[in-house]
Amino acid sequence: MLLTVVVVGVFGSVAIFYARGFRLERESQNITITPKGLLVVNSEPTGAQIFIDDKLTSATNNTLTVTPGEHTIIVKKEGYLDWKKVSNIGSDAVTVVNAFMLPSAPSLTAFTTSGAISPSVNEDQTKIIYIVPTKESADTKSGMWLAETTNLPLGFSRDPRQISDMTPTDSQIEWSPDSREILLTTQKVTYRLNLNQFTTAKQATIVTATKDTIRAEWKTKRADKLTAKLSALPDQIRDVFLQKVKSVTFSPDENRILYMASGSATIPEGLVNALPGSSTQKETRKLTDGLSYVYDIKEDKNFEVGAKNEMIYWIPNSLNLLIPQKDSISVVDYDGTNRNVIYSGNYIFPYAYPSTSTNRVLILTNFGAEKSTPNLYWLGIK
Repeated sequence: MLLTVVVVGVFGSVAIFYARGFRLERESQNITITPKGLLVVNSEPTGAQIFIDDKLTSATNNTLTVTPGEHTIIVKKEGYLDWKKVSNIGSDAVTVVNAFMLPSAPSLTAFTTSGAISPSVNEDQTKIIYIVPTKESADTKSGMWLAETTNLPLGFSRDPRQISDMTPTDSQIEWSPDSREILLTTQKVTYRLNLNQFTTAKQATIVTATKDTIRAEWKTKRADKLTAKLSALPDQIRDVFLQKVKSVTFSPDENRILYMASGSATIPEGLVNALPGSSTQKETRKLTDGLSYVYDIKEDKNFEVGAKNEMIYWIPNSLNLLIPQKDSISVVDYDGTNRNVIYSGNYIFPYAYPSTSTNRVLILTNFGAEKSTPNLYWLGIK
């Protein structure tokens, strides 16, 4: 009985040490127990090659035993851009990296064919409004159209629907917090439109006199919603988000916050317990006005992710960001690394938006034909 207890105890201890990364190594005539780090490399799509310090090591979606210290990890797959990151692997810890592989030759598929002017997306990129001009209305009625970009089960589709016969090409659209209404401001008047119904130009409610009151109400609702979502943060960190940042967007899984600094501030340290195996990428906790950052709520890490006043959107996987630029469109990891250009062809800046599908991005382009009305296209990124 005693022997059984001893054997079980020995093997149990060995299993625990092995799971924590310890390995037996032979040095000359001695056998030593050496602490190792565990590295989990996942990729989307799967089946990519893992190179650690330029050596082919394994395929993705595997757990590897690695000597503690700084290592260069490269993930490669035919037809995709290389993914690269330098990570500091700790001993007795599990480090997880997720490689979102981008195609080297993304595809383009038409979303509209009758023209699309002045597109506007709502805050969570699930809806887009665009205008079909009169001269392009042979197949589609001219006016304002609403499309939903949400993924539906195979065999189901949700076609765009017309919400108004107005064609205000020189106008501004402001979405309500619940995305059920918009304010449409033209050169002369402001309308309030209900997106659940079709509204003719004659039926449209003019709210020019009360537009500021409506905007204030919507601003208050957004502020209340943001305050509620930030309530789980330590008070000192929450105060920074409420006082020194703007354009706050939570990742789809709500574990990270994308924001732009509206003034100088510092994200306080030491208020959140450190997580084993958390990111070792360089942080920037001192904020600069106009720069964009991502704050990881669970890991208490803050990363600079964009140049001054760049427009940045979450991709639905909550790990990557979309950045439209004047001459190209880029995707970057949430920690600011692996910034890759996914499209450098002609498109109308800044009209590039992620959809609720990780597989595609919506862009507006006429492919350089200045006299042609642009259309919306799906850009495949997977």
